[in-house]
Amino acid sequence: MHEYRRKRHPGRTPEPMPTDDDPAEEPTVDPGRPPKFVVQEHHARRLHYDLRLERDGVLASWAVPKGIPDDPAVNHLAIRTEDHPLAYATFAGTIPRGEYGAGTMRIADSGTYDCLAWTDREVKVVLHGSRYSGGFALFRTDDKQWMIHRERMPPPRGLLPMLAGGTGLPASDEGWGYELKWDGQRALAYVEDARVRLIGRSARDITSSYPELAALAKDLPRRGAVLDGEIVAFADGTPSFAALQPRMHATGDAALRLATSTPITYLIFDVLHLDGRSLLGVPYQERRRVLAGLELAGPSWHTPPAFLDATGKAVLQAAEQQGLEGIVAKRLNSGYLPGTRSPDWRKIKHLRQQEVVVGGWRPGKGVREGRIGSLLVGVGTADGLAYAGRVGTGFDEATLRLLGERLAPLARDTSPFDTPVPADHLRDARWVNPEVVVQVSFDRWTRDDRLRHPVYLGLRNDIDPSDVVREP
Repeated sequence: MHEYRRKRHPGRTPEPMPTDDDPAEEPTVDPGRPPKFVVQEHHARRLHYDLRLERDGVLASWAVPKGIPDDPAVNHLAIRTEDHPLAYATFAGTIPRGEYGAGTMRIADSGTYDCLAWTDREVKVVLHGSRYSGGFALFRTDDKQWMIHRERMPPPRGLLPMLAGGTGLPASDEGWGYELKWDGQRALAYVEDARVRLIGRSARDITSSYPELAALAKDLPRRGAVLDGEIVAFADGTPSFAALQPRMHATGDAALRLATSTPITYLIFDVLHLDGRSLLGVPYQERRRVLAGLELAGPSWHTPPAFLDATGKAVLQAAEQQGLEGIVAKRLNSGYLPGTRSPDWRKIKHLRQQEVVVGGWRPGKGVREGRIGSLLVGVGTADGLAYAGRVGTGFDEATLRLLGERLAPLARDTSPFDTPVPADHLRDARWVNPEVVVQVSFDRWTRDDRLRHPVYLGLRNDIDPSDVVREP
């Protein structure tokens, strides 16, 4: 700290000023936590950025005149400066004229980092921040001169889609953007080495069901990416989950035939990784800007607009006029949290729909003699699988046959529900292991937590039964 103190005058600058005989001014270092980093935007004689990495009780520091590089193909000059006290990690303010480094300083980003290598000539780290995330290498070229380079990171494996954890329009439009909600199958698209791999909500590989999306790789030549979006089939210009059903279960030659007779569109609304850079920590608004710059549009894929300056009510009204089920509100400054139901995303629907788990069925009568008459369904709660009612409409012949084939091997002797089933629903009930998820539309929830007038919409092979909870 000698060099740091030598350049500054205590009492004249608001910067942290530790002294040798007053160690209490230094924050306590917890050996169990990861080290911190901070990037500070420094408006001195010339604008530059300061990268500081916690190391051995101080902040090792570099001045980066052109800023932290985004492109792995570009190196930026980094000048090693004096070590700073740990308290500097939270410093923001104005250093008076006449003092060393005079000018305004603000925190551009901060977080933790993993250290991969640290020598006198090379430092390799992985930053975990909201604006700066991913791998970086600093390598020495002269006494104090270094270069900083963004490492090309491989796409992360095992990602699951982020889910909406809230409902209803936000109280204020400030800080929120809006997207149309599509009635389809959620899918992450991994584009690398001129190939496309599609992963559904339950982490199942669904690439073989949508062969036409292999051409998406041509829109991203020599670029690796992970995209998020919804696979949608249209009927009369409106998204139709019923029309999508045969596509969701087809593979091989059947999928190739259906690609012609029942085309789909992959509607892309997020980018999670691009050109070796993770965007998970980047704010939603910036991710949408990056996505728009990719200009992804093709015969079977499209990037629908995000409404970042509109009111939620206006977007919701437009969705209703287009016959869509609703909209999604997203916080502009939110990162992407894989596999998480987050309040940073909110669903607002016109049409009430619910994913439910099949726990049994009752035989049909009349024209349905010998087949399924109704499904007995439930939703997950903290106390287990709660009974939610029976679904007896919305089936066609093909659906009844498919459901019969799926449920037959799952037969069991006892009810899988953890709440009581009404006596009139128990008559002739056939129980099954709760492994099949279906989607229904309905009017409302009743006071006894039953679905009123539920209508079967389709199978949801892409959703794990453990993820099914009651939608508010």
